[in-house]
Amino acid sequence: MTSIRVTAERFFDACDTGKGWKVCEQYCRPGATFSAQADYLSSMETLEAYVEFMKGLFAVLPDGNPEVRSLAVDETRSNVSVFGIFHGTHTGEGGPVPPTGKTTNAEYVYVMDFDGDKIRHMTKIWNDGITMRQLGWT
Repeated sequence: MTSIRVTAERFFDACDTGKGWKVCEQYCRPGATFSAQADYLSSMETLEAYVEFMKGLFAVLPDGNPEVRSLAVDETRSNVSVFGIFHGTHTGEGGPVPPTGKTTNAEYVYVMDFDGDKIRHMTKIWNDGITMRQLGWT
């Protein structure tokens, strides 16, 4: 049996390097949900939708590079929190404006809630406004 820590690390790597749902779904319960109190992501309700969003982000930020700064496991509550920084430059087509050449260093936290050894829900804590300004999108 794989620990929730290992599953969380593998999911983070797959999701935040744009590997998509076909790779990420093995770490998740069917119907895994997603939430974020960030306007840019407010319409996403499934983890699959978020993972596919991240995959598409690499067309816009082709040099995207996630960095794990901290990872904490709460066995009592069956969750893992990962603090990361996503580095990337808007040089690809897509996004709300043509390529700006501007870079973001977006800080965020994932809180992954587990059911057994699979993710059942993930919350993203992220200030999307700062990222949008860094990229020149607002």
